Amino acid sequence: MDKAISNADKEVLAEIVRLTQKQGLRGREGGWKDFLHSNDRVSCAVYDPTRKSKDVLVAFLQTFEEKEQKFFQKMIKRLAEYKAFEKFITDFPDQESPQQRLVRLTKEHPHYPRCYSFPSFDEEWIIMRLGKVSKVMKSKTMISIDCEMVLCEDGTQAVVQVCAVDENLEVRFDKLVNPNKAVADYRTDITGICAKDLEGVTCSLADVQKSIKKLLSHGTILVGHSLHNDLQVLKIDHRRVIDTSYIFKYLDVAVNCSPSLNNLCKSVLGFALRAEGEPHNCLNDAKATMRLVLAKLEHGFDDPISVVDNNVSDSDLAKLLLHKIPVDVPYQDLLKLFPENYNVDIKNDLKVRGLSYSTFAVFKDAREADEAFKGIEAIENRDSSGRPQKVVFLEISTGKSISFYIRKMKPAAQLNGCDPLNKRMTQDKTNDSKRQRTCLHHCEHDKEIEKLKQALRQREDEISELRKIASALARKNGF
Repeated sequence: MDKAISNADKEVLAEIVRLTQKQGLRGREGGWKDFLHSNDRVSCAVYDPTRKSKDVLVAFLQTFEEKEQKFFQKMIKRLAEYKAFEKFITDFPDQESPQQRLVRLTKEHPHYPRCYSFPSFDEEWIIMRLGKVSKVMKSKTMISIDCEMVLCEDGTQAVVQVCAVDENLEVRFDKLVNPNKAVADYRTDITGICAKDLEGVTCSLADVQKSIKKLLSHGTILVGHSLHNDLQVLKIDHRRVIDTSYIFKYLDVAVNCSPSLNNLCKSVLGFALRAEGEPHNCLNDAKATMRLVLAKLEHGFDDPISVVDNNVSDSDLAKLLLHKIPVDVPYQDLLKLFPENYNVDIKNDLKVRGLSYSTFAVFKDAREADEAFKGIEAIENRDSSGRPQKVVFLEISTGKSISFYIRKMKPAAQLNGCDPLNKRMTQDKTNDSKRQRTCLHHCEHDKEIEKLKQALRQREDEISELRKIASALARKNGF
């Protein structure tokens, strides 16, 4: 193992060190910064791995145990392959296929480094390699995948259904999966799956991995919407991917947003994938993401597209979304956020995502929901779709102080009479063009401000995720 590290290029070793930082990995002498403070005191203020000698990088990586060493060896091979792959594209740009261009477009998205940084060193994970560059460059094969997940009693998510289709929308894989652990919430309203559906199911995660690995051989491109979520639950680290939430430009919403698959289908393909409140259909979702990629390849969509969903029902306007709530917080405690004169109902239908969950606060009507939102003393900003939201702080029954987000259901621009979806103002009967130009100017100004806010929020989210990973690994390793 040590020989593989010693023989690797310095550039590859620097990437491996960066990866240890992202994943919060620690060797016998601690993390990267700890190691520098102990062994490179002369220049320990400089933490950038690319500015360190190869000997320092090798010495740090050799402080890890055998498990991590095996992981490093796999990543060294993979990064060497990608280095050769990128060099080939640079040297022969005319040989980059349209499909590969979308792979590159996915990788260039600002969210890619954070969302596709997987804990591949953990048990059960498999790492897909590219193989020979010459063969990979010839491969234009694409497989679209979608998964349904349930929440388990240990707080993790487990896959219970996997569907995959090819470029011809022919089914290549469609299986229910036994989570092999106690399930806390089947999320039937979303997954469409209940406990009875899994009775007698013997297909395991390992079985799925084996089948998907065959589909992804020889440089096959994996397609999906917010695909990192599927790869996370499948425990497959595959980097030749096209993420449909990344490859389109969006006109109406804040920078780096991630529109829902349903809204993207309405905007690009011209049809809704599912009716409001209808559960997901795993196979239909896999087909939809492939259709989006095929549409992108055929039509380009180089100009920004509109994805804001204006169809917010009156019942939805009477709600406020509470999200990014720590999973250990009882949902009943959230009632403390609102004055007693509001007859508010906190829904127990919780949507859990990793270490946090979301739910709705339901009011008598839209006016009361609006008043409750305004009454919360916090700075108002916008989410990725332009909807007003605030970061709130609350002391719960245990005495612990928590923070989470509260959000309205409709974009702020719509609430102010501006319709960014069609780049026009809601006109009164006089069709006052001067008023229209003025409001458009304000909308553009607000959009620029929101871009700056979104960049700050993204940075805060990245720091928060890294802290969670570091904390989890520290607990796991007994630190």
